[in-house]
Amino acid sequence: MNDNQTPQLSGESPDKAATGTQRTNLAQRIAYAFGNLGQAAFYNTMSTFFITYVTTALFINVDRALAARMIAIITSLVVIIRIAEIFLDPLLGNLVDNTNSRWGRFRPWQFIGGLVPAILLVMVFTGLFGLVDVNTTAFMVLFVIVFIALDVIYSLRDISYWGMIPAISSDSRERGIYTSLGTFTGSIGYNGITVIVVPTVSWFTWKFTGQWEQGRTGWACFAIIVALLGLITAWTVAFGTRENQSKLRTEAAGGNPIDAFRAIARNDQLLWVALSYVLYSIANVATTGVLFYQFKYVLGMPDSFSIAGIIPVITGLITTPLYPVLNRRIPRRWLYVAGMCLMIAGYALFIVGSTRLPLVIAALVLFYCPAQTIQMTAILSMTDSIEYGQLKTGHRNEAVTLSVRPMLDKIAGALSNGIVGFVAVAAGMVGSATASDMTPANIATFKTCAYYLPLAGIVLSLVVFLLKVKIDEKMHERIVAQLETKLAAEHEG
Repeated sequence: MNDNQTPQLSGESPDKAATGTQRTNLAQRIAYAFGNLGQAAFYNTMSTFFITYVTTALFINVDRALAARMIAIITSLVVIIRIAEIFLDPLLGNLVDNTNSRWGRFRPWQFIGGLVPAILLVMVFTGLFGLVDVNTTAFMVLFVIVFIALDVIYSLRDISYWGMIPAISSDSRERGIYTSLGTFTGSIGYNGITVIVVPTVSWFTWKFTGQWEQGRTGWACFAIIVALLGLITAWTVAFGTRENQSKLRTEAAGGNPIDAFRAIARNDQLLWVALSYVLYSIANVATTGVLFYQFKYVLGMPDSFSIAGIIPVITGLITTPLYPVLNRRIPRRWLYVAGMCLMIAGYALFIVGSTRLPLVIAALVLFYCPAQTIQMTAILSMTDSIEYGQLKTGHRNEAVTLSVRPMLDKIAGALSNGIVGFVAVAAGMVGSATASDMTPANIATFKTCAYYLPLAGIVLSLVVFLLKVKIDEKMHERIVAQLETKLAAEHEG
């Protein structure tokens, strides 16, 4: 570069500089949003369709009684493994918070979290490359190791992804934009998988076996597609985003592992939001996890299962972009309440109309329409509790605080796997069973687990949120102002 170029750059007009900043912000928003497309698809595959694969395809050639025992063992192992890993998430968040590299705290984990889980997912969905057919004992031992590694490294990806939001901006409205973008693409990824899973698995099964069904070969190909999507989208975040530095972040960052648990325990607003969210999340996954059985065994229409994915994609495309717009006029607290009321109405329709497709479709619309609003409100409340906790403790724990949400999702996912496995066995919805094999007792068992119990969880979640969650947009603004004043006074002193 010659000397004549320097004044030209330093004398760049404010309009051009602003335009360049806008383009950078737009590119970063797109890169960030794209990340959750694959991440959410990956999560849904592991939390929902892995157990569907286990219950319907992995042991298809095994005696039904033996298959039921194997399914029970695997689902129990998954629940135990995921519950045990829950206590690791704050430590993983602490690891992210204390990561210091030229690429920042979060981007390295996006790179690693895209590559390793992609490989492990394919292993899980191929029965560890066919080991399940060779040596059941060896399969079980290796499965535990692979599944733990898969869950831990995926958690690092998830924690670092959502942990980037407070690293990008301290403004609650700007955080809302990034949360909306991530939730928007996450809705497409999560529910898009539901749309394509049956036709994709069936087509690949037919391609390799000549049978139009959901066979093991089809599930393996489906897993490869999800793994590649997860890899590409994680690396988009790793290479397409950057962190902003501010006094709020640099003055009180990091801490040791004990501080990680202490930060969570002392943040009462985080804990109340977490309790409300986990009740909602368990109810949500308990229902979505068995919707395939609703269509296959209750309605007798497995090929119509794509409806359960199309509806949330459409509702997500409509409601997610509206969230920041509505939130300008309506406090997110009341958006949360309205969403919960819609879900309660949806459950009522599920209960009375589970054997009639039109009523099931109407129930799905009411069930899915508020999902993104509820999730975004919970995420934003947890994000804003970072400054709340910093004001109380003097330590800023970004990834540790936001590790709580994936930890709660992991609890819900573990219980979902257990619920799906329990329903499949208790209601006789395993192996080659069909809708014509279902008895009234089978249907009653299914409805209790899929609708009645989750409805109770939604009502309880709403009660907790209304009575205990106080942090909102205005409260967060006051907290940030107090922190800035406090830091300024400390520097002057």
